[in-house]
Amino acid sequence: MQNGFVESFNGRMRDELLDETTFRNLAHAWIVIAAWANDYNTERPHSALDYQTPVDYARTLTTAIVAGQWLSRSGP
Repeated sequence: MQNGFVESFNGRMRDELLDETTFRNLAHAWIVIAAWANDYNTERPHSALDYQTPVDYARTLTTAIVAGQWLSRSGP
């Protein structure tokens, strides 16, 4: 396993979307994949991110960096 996070994402995308969807054309594929990725990043908590969504984690991390907490052990 080279990159567990990428392999996990690819596996979920394959299992939840690609194996279950017949795309009518390239435009349809773009729309469906974008909707799935949006859901994955904004609605689903991830255990690796302390059960936050990636968007919420990024917001927390950005706030910590701006506050200068990113170098301390008390950061996110």
